[in-house]
Amino acid sequence: MRLYGILLALAGTTLAVSGQTNAVQTRQLTLENCIQIALEHNLDVQIQRLNPQVSRLTLRADYGAYDPSLSVSGGHGSTVSPSGITSQGINYPSIETEANSFSSYVGGSLPWGTSYSVGAQAVDTYGTEPNLALDRPYVVRNSFLDANTGRTVNFSTTNYASTPSRIPFESVYGNVGLASFTQPLLKNFWINQTTLQIKLDRRSLKMSEMDLRTQVMSTVTAVEQAYYNLIYDQENIIVQRKALELAERLLVEDKERVLVGTLAPLDEKQAESQAASSRADLLAALGTEDTQQRVLKSLLSDQYSQWKDVSVQPLDRMLALPQEFDLQASWNKGMSLRPDLVKEKLALEKQGFVVKFQWNQLFPELDLVGTAGYNASSTLNFDNALDQVGSRDNPYWTVGGQMTFPLGNIRARNNYKAAKLTRDQIALQLKQLQQNVLIQIQDAIATAQTAFQRCGATREARIYAEAALDAEQKKLENGKSTNFQVLQLQRDLTTARSTEIRALADYNIALANLASNEGTTLERRHVDLQVR
Repeated sequence: MRLYGILLALAGTTLAVSGQTNAVQTRQLTLENCIQIALEHNLDVQIQRLNPQVSRLTLRADYGAYDPSLSVSGGHGSTVSPSGITSQGINYPSIETEANSFSSYVGGSLPWGTSYSVGAQAVDTYGTEPNLALDRPYVVRNSFLDANTGRTVNFSTTNYASTPSRIPFESVYGNVGLASFTQPLLKNFWINQTTLQIKLDRRSLKMSEMDLRTQVMSTVTAVEQAYYNLIYDQENIIVQRKALELAERLLVEDKERVLVGTLAPLDEKQAESQAASSRADLLAALGTEDTQQRVLKSLLSDQYSQWKDVSVQPLDRMLALPQEFDLQASWNKGMSLRPDLVKEKLALEKQGFVVKFQWNQLFPELDLVGTAGYNASSTLNFDNALDQVGSRDNPYWTVGGQMTFPLGNIRARNNYKAAKLTRDQIALQLKQLQQNVLIQIQDAIATAQTAFQRCGATREARIYAEAALDAEQKKLENGKSTNFQVLQLQRDLTTARSTEIRALADYNIALANLASNEGTTLERRHVDLQVR
């Protein structure tokens, strides 16, 4: 028995600890608290927050097209030329040549389309070749008999050795300060592919910032909606509990009346049915509130496991504060503050740059080209060539132009036409969006005005329903009414109470939606969004 008691004690302790671990924790939050938590932890906001950073890095990468590049090359080569026979009939051997070459250049492009290159190059050539001019000759003497005169004529010829001697040679050639440039004058002058990409990515950066602003506004609006819906669900639970209390109280009173014989048993069954129905409505309200808890917590958290046992209790109350609605002022706000409108205007600007680029591509390529530098050459050694470079005695330069015109130019002409049509399409989309914004704002104002009027009407309906039920219950006590009428008025009161708090929630949600349509959500909730 002692062992059995110990086991029971341990089991009880385990259950107690388990119950404490899974106990629901209540966290009281204002709407401002919820918005702040959501902006820090909402996953949609965190994901969207990275896009401007990516766009900014992409824009910075575009400027890398203007980074100069260093090119260094060197090599060694060997050449053997074929042998042959001179005009004097002398055989000469092949020429053996070795060459070392080196070059180094720094080049790149500039924002206005100029491409440039500055550097130096040198070639050191050496080897052996036949020494035809300095080879030793030998003389051959001959004579013959002149038939006309009968005299002997003596003559001599100079011959060379059939295999000349070989001598080494070396030749150094190079230039320093070798500069070349190409400057477009028509095509790719005022806008080229690189400048176009930079202009497009600048607008893309702003568009990503507008996407972030849109996401933040959507999240704030969603938090407001979830917060007010949660208040409604919790208030509705109170309403349903009061309805259940009324139904159960009436059931108890009906049972007493049945016992004393002043009420028919059928009326008691009606009260039992009403109590069961009220109990079911309460369970449904509890389930709806539980679901709405998860909706709100999903907006607030990036680690839902930390919130699963938390019950959010709103601290704010829903009030029907009157608002001044100015349709024209709201339209003006929407036209200037709506992020989707700003984004569409940026898209139109981007396409305008594309049209400008494609128009520039219609022109022929007319380029100004030039080179400049200092030459150096020597048959002695490399140092001698360097001395010539230092003295800068052998400058050279060239300047000229080149032109290329594609016959037909079909691609450029059709690309230009397509770019203009796309720009016109985006302009129409912007106009359509502007019109939709005007309609959305007008609808939002109408909804808010109607919701405010409903708040007053439902409040009066609830007051009248309470008074009617109270009067009918007194009549029932005096035997001047029926159980059915009291049950009906109880249902009417429950509906009136639920409708009143629903109207309050709808009005506050309507104000949030109006601010979203105007683009003033962040200003209304004092959220300072700065994109870095």
